[in-house]
Amino acid sequence: MNRIADERVYSVEHAALSDVGLSRSNNQDSLLITDGDGSKGTPGYLLVVADGMGAHAAGEVASRIAVDTVEEVYRAGTGGKPEEALHEALRAANAEIHRQGLESDELRGMGTTLSSLVLLPQEALIGHVGDSRIYRLRGNTLEQLTFDHSLVWEICAVENIMETEVPAFVPRNIVTRSVGPTPEVDIDLEGPFSLRTGDTYLLCSDGLTGQVDDEELGTILQCFGPDEAALVLVDLANLRGGPDNVTVVVARVNRWKMTGGTKTGKFRRRRSTSLAARIFRPLLAAAGLFAVGWMFRGPVAAIVAAAVGALLVALIDRLLCQAEPPSVAPLGDRQRLGRAPYITCDCTVNERSVHCMAKAIEEIRDVAVNRLWHVDWDQFEGLVAAAEEAGKSGDFAESVAVYGKVVRFMRTQLQKTLADDE
Repeated sequence: MNRIADERVYSVEHAALSDVGLSRSNNQDSLLITDGDGSKGTPGYLLVVADGMGAHAAGEVASRIAVDTVEEVYRAGTGGKPEEALHEALRAANAEIHRQGLESDELRGMGTTLSSLVLLPQEALIGHVGDSRIYRLRGNTLEQLTFDHSLVWEICAVENIMETEVPAFVPRNIVTRSVGPTPEVDIDLEGPFSLRTGDTYLLCSDGLTGQVDDEELGTILQCFGPDEAALVLVDLANLRGGPDNVTVVVARVNRWKMTGGTKTGKFRRRRSTSLAARIFRPLLAAAGLFAVGWMFRGPVAAIVAAAVGALLVALIDRLLCQAEPPSVAPLGDRQRLGRAPYITCDCTVNERSVHCMAKAIEEIRDVAVNRLWHVDWDQFEGLVAAAEEAGKSGDFAESVAVYGKVVRFMRTQLQKTLADDE
């Protein structure tokens, strides 16, 4: 099919990956990615990550109920503001998990974190409960757009201190708010945030953020597309022990995407919108219909035919030239919700970024040597040498990209070792 240069569709490039990790027997995380043009229910790309909690399979059940309910209820909205639909979706998820928990001894008390992101043509909205996170990388700046409902973060908020200042004896894994255990839950709404081409969003469970710091997250998001970034992030978390399930959703905004064929896009083909074109087509139609009317019905019919024809062509032109996505209220007319960003990190790719990745690889190498992983060290050293060479030449992004290949390679070597040892 030939590509049509002036046909454009609003789009988001996304990738998702959920991994059980190295220490858990089952995966209690769930994720969701759907898109909608607003023709049926509330519009927007809907992305969700949930990290379940509960004995046996209860956490897995809770997280699955959460993402399924959020999708169903959010899409069922037929009017009103998207943030209202999102809030109702999270509220309904809490009610459904709580209801099912009361009906089963095995599921009683189950709960889940729930972080959801809606990407509309002009803005982004967040609904959030728990300590899973949503980040945005814009330019060189990584921002955490959600508040961790954890004991550590609550202490930081009350005492006005940094997370590193919280005493070590305070447990890092206590969640202070989750979806399901209680009949009602407080839901954080954040946004609306403006949307720009190139914005990259990361949704993740704490299985990732417990092992990979913000600077590393931003560097990897900078240097890889969504598919590869998701793989590198999950592999890095697992190479550092993988003590928990790891779930990652990466979404990059491509404000307009070129597509081919008039029937493949969600919006109509954009025809020429120049003033000359808008005038010429109705005049041409009017002249033709005037001539036909004159020949068969006389001057009165010719004038009527010309007028009606010109009006119809102008109307059709106007409809065909509409290629804007579903509209939402301008940001200036909307109340800003929440207090995000909560953390900001400079992730400019430079010599520091290369050093950060090199240090991570060195630590992984030490673990591999000490634990007798079955590694092709010649291939490892070749990749590391290529990364170092790129860094010395000033191509920092390429150096980080090669170090990412080292991460992927070492994950395969770890898997091989585990398989051989079984």
